[in-house]
Amino acid sequence: MSLWEYANPRKFMATTDRLVMPLFVLAGLCLAVGLVWGFFFTPDDFRMGSTVKIIYIHVPSAMMAINIWAMMLVTSLVWLIRRHHVSALAAKAAAPIGVTMTLIALFTGAVWGQPMWGTWWAWDPRLTSFLILFLFYLGYMALWAAIEDPDTAADLTSVLCLVGSVFALLSRYAVNFWNQGLHQGATLSLDKEENISDVFWLPLLVSIAGFILLFVALVLLRTRTEIRARRIHAIEARERMT
Repeated sequence: MSLWEYANPRKFMATTDRLVMPLFVLAGLCLAVGLVWGFFFTPDDFRMGSTVKIIYIHVPSAMMAINIWAMMLVTSLVWLIRRHHVSALAAKAAAPIGVTMTLIALFTGAVWGQPMWGTWWAWDPRLTSFLILFLFYLGYMALWAAIEDPDTAADLTSVLCLVGSVFALLSRYAVNFWNQGLHQGATLSLDKEENISDVFWLPLLVSIAGFILLFVALVLLRTRTEIRARRIHAIEARERMT
């Protein structure tokens, strides 16, 4: 079985119809376990106190904000190279989820930064690149809404996605590029010395799994909606021509 079979809208709709609800259930379970475990059954940090617990929302949302744009980049490239409509619609469907995750990450980062840094906002390299990524998300969505022809909109938004990927990369590695930034290093790392303690790490992994599952469920649901909307648009266009 080829992966490209799912680029067929009918195949995609038939397959995902059985996946959406179980994914929502699994996401809800992981989020409930991870957040309750993290917020109510982990100790305060010896330096950051109870504010450390915001990581169970901030870290997963920040990871998703960057990785959703990466997913949009891949599906946009598939559209530009293979001209599969499902891939373009999947990128379109992911953008509102990505902008929400970016907004959550910016807000929770500000809530954490105020007691830690003494300010709600600083023009730190990672924060600045994250803000620019947020604006790219908004621009991507606005471009889809502004162009009536869906294929032209898919072409232009795919190019915009390629450009915005630079800031997604900067958001991920800004701390490594500019050591003078206020933002701390990676919370999760292959280097055990940089990882947080297991008492925080394990519920964080469960929360991240919940965010990932929630994204997959939402993007499948929204892609299905976009496919239906495209079909309705095509039917209306044919009726206007007759």
